[in-house]
Amino acid sequence: MKKLLFLLLVFSHFNAFSQQEPNLARYTSVDEKLKVWLQYTNKILDAEDYSKLINAAEKGITISKNNYSYLSRFYLQKGMGFEFTNNQYQKALVNFEQAWKYARKAKHLKNETTALMRLNYVYYSVQDTVKGKSLIKYIKQVLDTTKNTYTKSVLNGSLAEYYQNNAEYETFINYQLKAISYKKLLQKSLANEENIGISYLQIGSAYTKMKQFKKAIEYFNEVKPYVKKSPYVEAYLCNYYLQSYVVLKEKDSIRKYYNLIYTYPTVKDSLFINLSFANRSMSEHFADQGNINKAYDFARKSVSYAEKSNDPDIIMEANTNYGKVLNEKGEHKKAIEVLKKASTKALKYDKESFVMINKKLSQSYAALGQWKEAYYYNEIYSKNNDEMMEQSAKQNIANAEARFQNKTKQQKIKNLSTENAIKNIQIEEAKQQRIFLISGIALVCIIGLLLFKQNQNRKKTNLKLQALNQELDEANKIKARFFSILNHDLRSPISNLIHFLHLQKENPELIDEETALRMQNKITTGAENLLSSMEDILLWSKGQMENFKPQFRKIAISTLFEETEKHFSSIENIEILFENPQNIILKTDENYLKTIIRNLTGNAIKALDKTPNAKIVWKAWQENGKNYLSITDNGPGGTQEKFKALYDESQVIGIKSGLGLHLIRDLASAINCKLEVCSKPNAGATFTIIFNG
Repeated sequence: MKKLLFLLLVFSHFNAFSQQEPNLARYTSVDEKLKVWLQYTNKILDAEDYSKLINAAEKGITISKNNYSYLSRFYLQKGMGFEFTNNQYQKALVNFEQAWKYARKAKHLKNETTALMRLNYVYYSVQDTVKGKSLIKYIKQVLDTTKNTYTKSVLNGSLAEYYQNNAEYETFINYQLKAISYKKLLQKSLANEENIGISYLQIGSAYTKMKQFKKAIEYFNEVKPYVKKSPYVEAYLCNYYLQSYVVLKEKDSIRKYYNLIYTYPTVKDSLFINLSFANRSMSEHFADQGNINKAYDFARKSVSYAEKSNDPDIIMEANTNYGKVLNEKGEHKKAIEVLKKASTKALKYDKESFVMINKKLSQSYAALGQWKEAYYYNEIYSKNNDEMMEQSAKQNIANAEARFQNKTKQQKIKNLSTENAIKNIQIEEAKQQRIFLISGIALVCIIGLLLFKQNQNRKKTNLKLQALNQELDEANKIKARFFSILNHDLRSPISNLIHFLHLQKENPELIDEETALRMQNKITTGAENLLSSMEDILLWSKGQMENFKPQFRKIAISTLFEETEKHFSSIENIEILFENPQNIILKTDENYLKTIIRNLTGNAIKALDKTPNAKIVWKAWQENGKNYLSITDNGPGGTQEKFKALYDESQVIGIKSGLGLHLIRDLASAINCKLEVCSKPNAGATFTIIFNG
């Protein structure tokens, strides 16, 4: 994380390059050579080719001789080369100290600022606390004397990191907020915006250390606007979100941010650092749930990615978690092996982890019955845990004192003894007033609470009434819909049946014996089909009375065609054809589709009332993965206005026609169908049903 912060603090975005080494023989003056060579080394640094940077910076040092400004810059680059090539901190330290020395001689504030920032981090990495404290004292002197905004933004950030490393989180946050305020005064740039975001990210991480995860999330939310164009910073942000939501047990957020981390491209070792961090958090999540097998799988992934990152701190943290999981899993021998491996680096990087490691080692040895070793590691755990708790207590006291000690409060303390006598008298007088005041406040609170409860109850009652009204309205709609379906689907067959009966009764002389027999058969068949349709619709209505929603299942369209043919078997003088060469099978609601087919067929029959050689053709086919049904008649057709009810929900439903096109429109929408109509006057009409899914 600190590497990432540094790279963004010093440079803007890096781009890979292919740069040829300049020929210095072309330049006559030393200044020209130094200028050209520095441009070259800067490009190597931008490309993060650190091994090449070490040699190039060394050559720059040779050319610089007594030019302190260039010497400080090349020593900085050489130090960065060592630092970011397998963390060679001791070699980096020597070069950063040289850079600092020459920057002070040259009075080059920017180079000195960078050198101080890197030394602060490297002293911490090599655990040189004496030099570290001395450096912090000097940084504070620089801040007291400088007016340079850039220096203030960087060095306040360095002070913040120093106190963060020493677990003085409140002091860290104060300095980091100062650094942010100065960064916001700098000229706006993408790199500076990212620096601000990273500073907010560090504050959020400090709150996670203090177990204040909701507060941490507030600062993580501040990060987002500043790092939108930096995906590998966003990956770190996702990890901190994940860590916080694991503790808060918010499962949806845990799943979201774990998956999101894998979507961000990251640079070199930061890829594996992020993946190790994420899988460690997931392991802790499942361990906390008691799902030790899943915790074990994620712990192994975390170790694998940590080893690929080559970062000793990350490797230590991953192995610490892995050892804890192995201990919980009962694999105590393996746990001891892993925890001992983690222990070699733990005290250097994180005392809290060191304490945890020794506690788990003691438990593992105890589980194996090796009491001598268990006692040994328990002693180490107890000693360091006591020291950590004592240090934490001292730090809390120191922080409390620091907050309290200011001139105004000191003056109040000095005057306190002289004011006590007067205040004792005032206290006695105030007691009575306080009793009355508290009683009045309590009464107001009780009245307010009663009013609040009354208001809440009224809101709940209103919500229940609204829900009941909605249910009643929906029930009325369902009832109206079924009556309309009954009206529309049964009216036409009954009408035909009555027509036959009237004809037979009123004009028997027009019917010969053969015709009479045929009509009787026709009437009988029509009545049977009508009864079947009525039973079909009534059974459907009974099943849908509570919940008028489609029930999808697979049906053969041939079955629906057969039922439709029977339903309209009493129709004469109109030829009804059904074409289904592909034997289409649909996944839909049979009753909804059956109602649509009957309505479209009934409408076509009405349209063909005065058409000679009337014909209706139903087709079913599949094309481009979609299923289609169409009905075509050779009737008089019409304009699009005639079929407006198919598209316009504001059209009024007519009593005479029942639901008609409105019914078709609503039911088709319910089963995810789209209706298209193609019709022209005197050219017939074609309705096409398109099944979307």
